[in-house]
Amino acid sequence: MRILGVSAFYHDSAAALIDDGQIVAAAQEERFTRVKHDHEFPKNAMAYCLAEAGIRADQLDGVAFYDKPITKFHRILETYLSCAPRGLRSYLQAVPLWLRQKLWIPAEIEAVFESLGVSMPEKIYFPEHHVSHAASAYYPSPFADAAVLTVDGVGEWATSTICDADGKDLKVVREMHFPHSLGLLYSAFTYFTGFRVNSGEYKLMGLAPYGEPIYADKIKDHVIDVRDDGSFRMNLDLFGYLDGFTMTNDNFAKLFDGPARPAESTITRREMDLAKSIQVVTEEIVLKMARYARDVTGKKNLCMAGGVALNCVANGKLLKEKIFDRLWIQPAAGDAGGALGAALAAWHGAEQKPRPAPANGRDSMRGSYLGPVFSDDEIGAFLEAKGYPAQRFERDEWAKTIAKAIDDQKVIGLCHGRMEFGPRALGNRSIIGDARSPKMQSVMNLKIKYRESFRPFAPSCLKERVADFFEIDDESPYMLLVAPVREERCIAKQGDERSADLLEWVNRPRSDLPAITHVDYSARIQTVDKDVNPGYYAIIEAFEALTGQGIIINTSFNVRGEPIVCTPEDAYRCFMRTEMDRLVLGSFILEKEKQPEWHEKDDWRTEFKLD
Repeated sequence: MRILGVSAFYHDSAAALIDDGQIVAAAQEERFTRVKHDHEFPKNAMAYCLAEAGIRADQLDGVAFYDKPITKFHRILETYLSCAPRGLRSYLQAVPLWLRQKLWIPAEIEAVFESLGVSMPEKIYFPEHHVSHAASAYYPSPFADAAVLTVDGVGEWATSTICDADGKDLKVVREMHFPHSLGLLYSAFTYFTGFRVNSGEYKLMGLAPYGEPIYADKIKDHVIDVRDDGSFRMNLDLFGYLDGFTMTNDNFAKLFDGPARPAESTITRREMDLAKSIQVVTEEIVLKMARYARDVTGKKNLCMAGGVALNCVANGKLLKEKIFDRLWIQPAAGDAGGALGAALAAWHGAEQKPRPAPANGRDSMRGSYLGPVFSDDEIGAFLEAKGYPAQRFERDEWAKTIAKAIDDQKVIGLCHGRMEFGPRALGNRSIIGDARSPKMQSVMNLKIKYRESFRPFAPSCLKERVADFFEIDDESPYMLLVAPVREERCIAKQGDERSADLLEWVNRPRSDLPAITHVDYSARIQTVDKDVNPGYYAIIEAFEALTGQGIIINTSFNVRGEPIVCTPEDAYRCFMRTEMDRLVLGSFILEKEKQPEWHEKDDWRTEFKLD
């Protein structure tokens, strides 16, 4: 039975397809439209998934949407009524869109299918939003049973959910409801510190290590009342998301020493300290929720999804606390992953199909390499048609050539294999470089990514070598755990960091792997498994043979405001727009200095809305 899952209309729209419970394909709409966090109906992602599965005419058995639109609309109407007459402007903007589009999901799906020559299946499923999240976390996990914790902004009414999962059964045992939401709380601080909501939360997390938690007590005394089980109530007098267009209001600004930072303005000590403070409070709440989940379910394993599950610093603290024996986080933990979860919830929940026991302790996400792939024949034809000079290599020489370029301090774009599903580039749509270089962080941030200088980069290391570099005893295949760099590799602080210029602080070496060591001596780790991604593993293995270090930098293949590249054409365009030195397209390697001169009619920097 083939089921297509769909998520749409809020952020990170996506589609995913399963065949008798096995994941076949999944992708975000943004990768095709080139609009970051695209929320429109994912017709391109749907077309890709159907094509990848070879589905034509009447071969699709079911379609699942990742939430219940009627229930969500009811929550929105009830919220507006409770705030009236405040919020009239946002009401008048939101309700017509619902009446015109968001309530008519079957019609939207049928229109896409009709354009693709695929018949609308008889079976349409609407699992609840948090059930979709929980299903995306549990069913692909390597566990036979688990507690499942989902935390995000809001679904229909739920904002945090604890589930008890065993076999095919997934049962909700506790929910926390809107408007009290950890995801919305974190987004409020994201907005107040000058970053975009539903996009800049990871920047807030990256900024936190520069600050001190001096506002943490104020948050707990005046903003949020946290209970021992991790549930809480927010002081709604401080927020604007119920009745306006902003996350916070003047009361919030008075409490936190002035108005919100304007976007793109100078980051001050206040923003650093606010970031640290809300990060500490978030970690405290997540740990309390996890302890309660262990108590009420009795399970030894924990699965996580929802946007807050992308907070890899909190995840690292949770792993370290050993509340559960094992932890697994859905790599597409946000709304994109809801498409996959909806399909899996339909298969195991509505259809009551059994869940096979996980094999060999592995998850079933296939490394999250679930997107489009381009053959060497396709890439070769593209290069020839465009007249772009390149050299083709066999696998061993390919890996050695890339490793040598990294050692020569070259910055390399990788576009090979299947594209990753989720927000992280995991070696197939990545920019890579030398983690040992004290200059590489600033070079990549300012000359390649064109983004804020404080942003850290993640390392990719051979799975077998992770303990050589970091204080962690578990794998981290999806770059969703932060752990300390080993103490013997670190360089002591100078003691003047609080008063130092931000750019100077960023560029100070903190370990013998300075390009991936954050200011708090941590790193967001990806462990690379030879069986899951042999090509990427071969590059790092060749670099280890050359330098003795089985670790490199890995950041997503894009510039600021741009979605991660999908096609060879996307990759070449990004390569030529930046100061990258080499481009890898499948088995082909391109050198920048040999490419024809690049011309564009308009300034491409105006093409992307800064995130």
